[in-house]
Amino acid sequence: MIARLRFRLGLTVIVNISGKYLYRALALLIVSLAGSVIALAQRSAATDEAVQPEAAQILALANQARAAAGARPLQWDGNLAVAARKHCLRMAAEGPLAHRYPGELDLAERAGQAGARFSLIEENIAIGPTPSDIHEQWMYSPGHRTNLLNPQVNRVGIAVVVSRGVLYATADYARGVQDLSANEVEARVAALIRPSGLPVSPDPRQARAACAMASGVPEGSARPGFIMRWQDSELSKLPDALAQRLASGQYHQAVIGSCTSAGADNTFTAYRIAVLLY
Repeated sequence: MIARLRFRLGLTVIVNISGKYLYRALALLIVSLAGSVIALAQRSAATDEAVQPEAAQILALANQARAAAGARPLQWDGNLAVAARKHCLRMAAEGPLAHRYPGELDLAERAGQAGARFSLIEENIAIGPTPSDIHEQWMYSPGHRTNLLNPQVNRVGIAVVVSRGVLYATADYARGVQDLSANEVEARVAALIRPSGLPVSPDPRQARAACAMASGVPEGSARPGFIMRWQDSELSKLPDALAQRLASGQYHQAVIGSCTSAGADNTFTAYRIAVLLY
């Protein structure tokens, strides 16, 4: 759900209610083309197996710049590339550059529809004569440079369409989220709980049922002394309130369950977990 939308110096920022997820889109127009639909020189779609040479060059230049800035290299994401290509084709067909055309999904929605899983997503678009020129233009534009060098993103999909002697380029940058099953999510949370010394129940059913509820536990279930429900795209640490309860020493068992995240809409990815302490 979108909580705020603001425009500043050509920078579009959309933040969801939790403030955790960021969608940032910037456009750079180097060449302005008039007319209706432009005849496209079709290229094979960018995938993990066959990356366009121009896209590969843009990626290599981006990673050189990130290395110089102390940021980790971007990894290729075929799903992001599919989303980028669909938009890139629209750019070449529509003429004026935009991040969304009539009837088109927004950036997060089209990336999610393509199968990408992420907690943060950004986009750069441009028209230029060569891949190196597009890279240089992005590097000399403060907003585009911020997207490209953002240390919080680790995945990218790039598409290039050739038309009328110029290159249309779309780069979708994201912070990737692993595609984990409920069992895998529960195992990771269990690994975070075990150092406290509290035993973890091997049966997740009660916690899974509670996870899907807004409050309470299923009727007929034993009432726990403490319930923690949360959603996050990272499983590297426990919520502070849960960690404090574990440290109290007043419980004898934890039950962990994962379920579908609330508000899941095929865009931003988050895990939903419930931990019951007895």
